[in-house]
Amino acid sequence: MRNEMHQIDHKSSFDASPVALLYDRYAHIILRVVSRFAQSQEDAHDLVLEVFIAAMESATWLNLSQEEQLAWLRRVAHNKGVDHYRRHTRYQSVSIDVGPSAPLLFEDDERMPEHITLRNEEHAMLRENISRLSELQQEIVHLRFGHGLRTKEIAQRLNKSDGLVRVLLSRAINYLRGMYRQQEGAQQ
Repeated sequence: MRNEMHQIDHKSSFDASPVALLYDRYAHIILRVVSRFAQSQEDAHDLVLEVFIAAMESATWLNLSQEEQLAWLRRVAHNKGVDHYRRHTRYQSVSIDVGPSAPLLFEDDERMPEHITLRNEEHAMLRENISRLSELQQEIVHLRFGHGLRTKEIAQRLNKSDGLVRVLLSRAINYLRGMYRQQEGAQQ
């Protein structure tokens, strides 16, 4: 595993910066930590780089002993791994931007034309209902369910308070739920 880490950034051996030394000392350990959360080796290597980018952006670890530096890196690696896992496994992403000409094929029994037509109608109804939301609510719904971001991350991205994002998301979901109930009632 050590050889793999040196393949990521062979130049780091020659760089005497504190982060480069930290990388040379602990990258192989951090790779093992983040590998538990990653679905592929490439994702694990990306997470290692994210950990050391965080180290570059923070001076917290500079005054710590080597044991404390490793503990700090492990905590950052764990947090980055958890964030990665949440982004990639919490919600199974399905694009609602797929037009009716591109049917979605899921399970074998859902490949029948009737199922494809129903799925396309559901997506068209969802797109129509979402388009009735305010632009801010549309963006919040898209970031939450399309990208799997948490409300705190959405708030930071939109420069809004977390409380406001939660309220707008709740109202949007309640509005969509009400629209679906109305539409189901009209169909029966």
